Amino acid sequence: MIAIHALSILALLPRFWSWQAITTLLVLYWVTACLGVTIGYHRLLSHRSFRVPHWLERFFATCGTLSCQHGPIDWVGLHRHHHKFSDTDPDHHNSHKGFWWSHMGWMFEPIPAMRVVPRLTVDLAADPYYRWLNKYFLLLQLPLAGLLFWIGSVSGAGGLALVLWGIPLRLTIVYHITWLVNSASHCWGTVAFDSGDNSRNNPWVAALTFGEGWHNNHHAFPHSAIHGLQRGQIDLTWQHIRLMRALGLARKIRLPITS
Repeated sequence: MIAIHALSILALLPRFWSWQAITTLLVLYWVTACLGVTIGYHRLLSHRSFRVPHWLERFFATCGTLSCQHGPIDWVGLHRHHHKFSDTDPDHHNSHKGFWWSHMGWMFEPIPAMRVVPRLTVDLAADPYYRWLNKYFLLLQLPLAGLLFWIGSVSGAGGLALVLWGIPLRLTIVYHITWLVNSASHCWGTVAFDSGDNSRNNPWVAALTFGEGWHNNHHAFPHSAIHGLQRGQIDLTWQHIRLMRALGLARKIRLPITS
């Protein structure tokens, strides 16, 4: 974690700036945070809010793996555990322990919830590809680094520049923005539903996370494919799901029952 943050600072040196580097960061941020974490790990694998062909599900899981936030089995297991015990003592990022604990402090302590991950992820563990991703998720950064170095070298943007912007800087940004859902969205915002925890609807977190900041809505209706339930709540992840539905790729889409 220290190395990734240090390299992200190095990426910001003037010698590594270019429009190609910025474009690389933005594209991979969308691939990682939106396609991978919010669509793949969260709404598709964790909550089964909708269904897609298995090849596409595996694609989204692979994009999620590029976030370096555990493999799909561990991520989904911990998230399902969080929903069972949100903001209570068994919750590994219980917001009652403070902002920094729920943001990132919990990761530097032993996580008792890991013991129950196998029981909560039987569906994913049945897939050998997900077991492979779960074991080797860190190694996927190596072929990505090779591809970015080659693109940077042949385009003139600089191989090292694209690697620094596409991996450590991207990971640092994705880390802290997605962690805000656990921290900021359990501290600040509005409450539309009695969800039994501290979850809040936070518009600026929603803007950064493709709609995940409508967190109180999500905790009230965790299996809903749409999180932006009130007027003006933009949910870009839901728009991706709507597009997949229009293309015939998404089915069995689950919506909230609000009455």
